[in-house]
Amino acid sequence: MCAVLKNAGVQIAPSSYYAARTRPPSARAIRDAELVEDIKVAHKANLGVYGARKIHAELNREGVRVARCTVERLMKQEGLRGIPREKTRKTTIGDGAETERPEDLVRRKFVATGPNQLWVADLTYVRTHAGWTYVAFVLDVFSRMVVGWQVSTSLRTDLALDALDMGLWNRRRAGQDVTGLVHHSDRGVQYRAIRYTERLAEAEAVASVGSRGDSYDNAMAEALNSLFKAECIRNPVMRPRGGWKNVSDVEIAVAEYVDWFNHRRLHGEIGLLQDFVTVGHAA
Repeated sequence: MCAVLKNAGVQIAPSSYYAARTRPPSARAIRDAELVEDIKVAHKANLGVYGARKIHAELNREGVRVARCTVERLMKQEGLRGIPREKTRKTTIGDGAETERPEDLVRRKFVATGPNQLWVADLTYVRTHAGWTYVAFVLDVFSRMVVGWQVSTSLRTDLALDALDMGLWNRRRAGQDVTGLVHHSDRGVQYRAIRYTERLAEAEAVASVGSRGDSYDNAMAEALNSLFKAECIRNPVMRPRGGWKNVSDVEIAVAEYVDWFNHRRLHGEIGLLQDFVTVGHAA
């Protein structure tokens, strides 16, 4: 090797080569090796979905002080990355011709100053070996907590209604008042069904509906669906070997995902906080 370098005009003494081989690791190399292990643990503990930004926040939360650029460098070196998102398929079906509907009280301003002021709801889908499976979510805008969810092989009203009932039950069990809550959704027939609107009225909640055919009017719920598809359904850590077999597979996965999403996931939109209690204190 030294002879080849010498012929190329680069004179290297053999002693330099042997010195490099026997030189102990530098302080940076030792530190990098320690950080790589911390990064791998944090990445695996969070379903393998975090990119450098959230891994950096997670490590600093755990007392591991490290620069974000260092996390980015080491994740690239180890081939670790966050889960990318993809466009989703339309699942809610509009009510056909223009009909009387509630006013859009949100107008694309998905903000709240406290819990149970504004919930958003939507449906998404999962392809399984047994056919399509559908998932309904209800999200509290203030805390970014999934308050209700349901899985079904049917897009009938019961799917959305069960998710709503779960949210109402959870809040009542916690002694929280949902009177005056604004419930926002798209114009899907599931959310405009008589039974659904009656349940909102019973809870003294106010229905809000976006305009027809515009996903931006329910952007926060659409974003949750996108996260769910990326972080759970397409995530090799969550997906069973051989793919999703049936509705039972999906139901178990959704329960695990919602538990992680509600109690451990860092949410960038609320300052990389991770749970309802934390959000409550932050307010």
